[in-house]
Amino acid sequence: MKSIFEKVKISQMSDSFITAIFVVLSGGFQDAYTYMCRDEVFANAQTGNIVLMSSHLFQGEFKSCVKYLIPLISFMIGTYVAEHVHYHFKYLEKIHWRQIIILCEIVLLFSVGFISQKHNALANALVSFVCAMQVQTFHKVRGQVYASTMCIGNMRSAIVSLFAYFQYKDKKIREKAIVYFSVIGVFAIGAGLGSVITKQLGVKAIWVCCALLTISFLMMFIDLELNEKRNSKNGRKSKDELKQKEPNTNPQKTNTHMD
Repeated sequence: MKSIFEKVKISQMSDSFITAIFVVLSGGFQDAYTYMCRDEVFANAQTGNIVLMSSHLFQGEFKSCVKYLIPLISFMIGTYVAEHVHYHFKYLEKIHWRQIIILCEIVLLFSVGFISQKHNALANALVSFVCAMQVQTFHKVRGQVYASTMCIGNMRSAIVSLFAYFQYKDKKIREKAIVYFSVIGVFAIGAGLGSVITKQLGVKAIWVCCALLTISFLMMFIDLELNEKRNSKNGRKSKDELKQKEPNTNPQKTNTHMD
């Protein structure tokens, strides 16, 4: 049986586990980055930002609320923009609409590396915007719904799948559980790398995410190439079938013999 890492050509490259690895690594890295060097604000975990914002709000610390409110609003805008891009560019042939999103992410994250810590609010807004676009764009891996920038939903799905496997002994359900646990592990590795590298490089550490997303961007060209070959093959097959169905307009002359 082929492993979950080998079945890349079955679905879109953007939904493959290989592509998800680099996207999820970037998601974990971004969360660690904003927490470590951008005023302990979460780029991805907006639930945490809501809790902290509400805590300061009810304590009358209105100024402190702002640094958590900004990434929340930015996250919502990013989700809207990602859906807008999907709606208007999903039928492009030369480039996948998800690649447009990745290019935007790379440009924005690269610019964050030039923003000093005096302007952390702006940096957090941009990173949260990127995270929103990422979670809205990459939400399936091997056909299973997942989150590339947070873990709670993945943890729930992993345990539910594990329980189902123990009940029914279905190998497909086991693979599903493995995918979710793997995504969680990759996210944790990304967060760990983010904390270590951010301590070494400071605000410029975010450029590591640009490199990870660039790999995903390039890998998605494989999907476009495979689709082009598949469409070309199907086109040739359809032409052959039509030729076979065409009536014979030049019937052979038959010789008649008189008895």
